[in-house]
Amino acid sequence: MDIKQNLARGWITLGASLLLGLMLLVSGFGKLPGQTEFIDVLLQSFWTPPVAYFVGYCLPWVEIILGVLLLVGSLPRIAAGLCLPLIAGFMANNSWALSQGVEQFPECGYCFGIWEEWLGALSPLQALYFDIVLFCLALIVLLFYPSGFLSFRPWFIKHKGGRIYDKASS
Repeated sequence: MDIKQNLARGWITLGASLLLGLMLLVSGFGKLPGQTEFIDVLLQSFWTPPVAYFVGYCLPWVEIILGVLLLVGSLPRIAAGLCLPLIAGFMANNSWALSQGVEQFPECGYCFGIWEEWLGALSPLQALYFDIVLFCLALIVLLFYPSGFLSFRPWFIKHKGGRIYDKASS
């Protein structure tokens, strides 16, 4: 791969990583202040009460941790790989809400937590489209990130010789 292609690949995957990380971080922090409301929304869907409580308390922290890892660029491929089942779960939940009818679930529910009060809520169909985009971003990071799979060095720290990415990228 020539230098221009490698540089373009680096910028594209960095952008995908930053967008995905930012969305997860915003979503996770939005759910923290209203965890009881988030759990109430989960209880209205197909989740059993123990699973709803577990998801309600753990999901925001998982989103925050994965978002920080992606934003900083530490273990980006592993973080993106862990995002795939998480986002697939979001997609399954939104698909289930769509199958139940728009009358029963006119809004996503608490996808972005308190941010929905200011930005507005998404419909399950809009949230499903959003999840598909996030899934594609995670795939881009997982498959094409130019550093090694276990790269722990953040993207903003230059490596020896001024290269931004590890030697595994060439």
